[in-house]
Amino acid sequence: MARPLRSVWDDLAVSRKLSLFIGLVLVFSVFVNLLILTSPIYMMQVYDRVLGTGQIETLIYLSIIAALALTSLGLLEGVRSFLLTRLGRMLDLLLRDPVLLHSIVQTRSPRFERRRLVDDFGTARNYLGSPAVLPFLDAPWVPFFVLIIFGIHPWLGFLALGSAIVLFGLALANDYATRLAIVQSGMRAQQANDFAQAAILNAEVVNAMGMQKAVSRRYRSHVEQSGLLSQNAADIGAVITSMSKAIRIAVQSAALGLGALLVIRGEMSSGGMIASSIVLGRALAPIEQVIGSWKQFASARESYGNLRRFFKSIPKESTAISLSGLTGRLSVEEVAFQLPDAPTPAVRRASFSLEPGTALALVGPSASGKSTLCRLLVGAIAPSRGNVRLDGADVITLNDDDVSRVIGYMPQAVELFSGTVRDNIARLGDGSDEATVAAAQAAGCHEMILRLPNGYDTELGPRGAFLSGGQRQRIGLARALYGSPRLVVLDEPNSNLDQDGETALVEAIARAKRAGTTVVVVSHRSTLLQPIDKLGIMRDGVLERFGDRDDILREMAANAPQRKPTLVPVPETQATANDRNAP
Repeated sequence: MARPLRSVWDDLAVSRKLSLFIGLVLVFSVFVNLLILTSPIYMMQVYDRVLGTGQIETLIYLSIIAALALTSLGLLEGVRSFLLTRLGRMLDLLLRDPVLLHSIVQTRSPRFERRRLVDDFGTARNYLGSPAVLPFLDAPWVPFFVLIIFGIHPWLGFLALGSAIVLFGLALANDYATRLAIVQSGMRAQQANDFAQAAILNAEVVNAMGMQKAVSRRYRSHVEQSGLLSQNAADIGAVITSMSKAIRIAVQSAALGLGALLVIRGEMSSGGMIASSIVLGRALAPIEQVIGSWKQFASARESYGNLRRFFKSIPKESTAISLSGLTGRLSVEEVAFQLPDAPTPAVRRASFSLEPGTALALVGPSASGKSTLCRLLVGAIAPSRGNVRLDGADVITLNDDDVSRVIGYMPQAVELFSGTVRDNIARLGDGSDEATVAAAQAAGCHEMILRLPNGYDTELGPRGAFLSGGQRQRIGLARALYGSPRLVVLDEPNSNLDQDGETALVEAIARAKRAGTTVVVVSHRSTLLQPIDKLGIMRDGVLERFGDRDDILREMAANAPQRKPTLVPVPETQATANDRNAP
């Protein structure tokens, strides 16, 4: 029988380490719950021994022992809270990085469900590292306290047992009645948050076109749906919580009344009556607290389950061997890509190869699959079928260090990170200043950077907000060229560039070719075809034509009367004038 594959969850040993921490807390809980008996025992001894005998010395000794026991109780409670705080810290160190990194890596897969894993981790971590988990750890002690009450008197024991069963039933009813509403409320709340973030990111469009009221209405609709579900769950929880509190108070009062009857009948001492009432209150308190915090527990349980299922679904990855001497020879073998719910593939069976030092331009109408093919070439997403190989190795399986060294990528929408210009060009690494400046010079943005307030040390803020589109694009190009990679893929690299920027881009492509770099470019402008060797024409996800640039252009020109060309050359001056984007 084949052994099951070891998952990332198994490799991280989350369950084992979490069990060790919880087990340690449970050990201290043993002593905490035993010391809880200090108060009822003290009461029983005072009523039955001290009041009956009038011995002051006995009272003093009992008080000293009780004080020491209660001090120990306070210290042990503090240790439990201390351990839970360390549990939260342990989860931070163990899972926070893997949650982010594996979420990023798994977006390569078209079948990846975009769970809100960072939010799930925050919910589970905050709950497990807080005192809110203690009632669930104390609840197993309820039978122990019920047995003690049985030892005081069977009638009181049956009263305690019956009330505990009723409260446990209410807890189960609370879970059954609110679980679905809590999950759906969380999903609706996430949709509302996603919409709000999208509205903020598109604030310029919202303000420019007077969409504020429409955005507000749509957001309110999401919030109202989430709020209604949350309200329903909260209403049910409030009713059950109030019922449990009323039952606990009523049972404690009933225990006093029943105890008084037993004292009158001579079946129990007055100290036993007081002690049983205190123990009963302690027995029922964890159940009542569990019911009161059930919504928080349910959210944490759902989040923890999401994390566990996610990491269980990912096999442990062996460290990929480093491949030195990669030259940039690119092979695309029958590659196709289709999103799970899409009616048609975005890319269908694309095949071609490029030798090092070759530049390819991908052209075609919008939604023809050019950007998707670019993402496949650099391993940003995994193909549904086929392979993309670099020097024979599948780009998906390359060592991360090799990817950082040999691949440069500039997406259509350039996003920058918070940090300095240097940080962004150096890919957030600790590379040398010489390599950073060399990349900026290769991208033709060295002088532009020097004109910024602090040059390469200029803080860009969130997403480089104060830079123009052209400036972000040129810094993005420098990032793609950083370290002289062997394969560079540029998706619409000149969409926001002025004439100087486009001239620098053409020179950067030519320089990369001379250095032996394989270059793939997506563009609609004829000015960018000057350094291009190969041309690929895409339409409806199909690579219709691929070959030498001049041969493809001649073929297109010859077929122009019968079929509208896919690429329409325009004069350089007109192309740059129409697309100029001054900072």
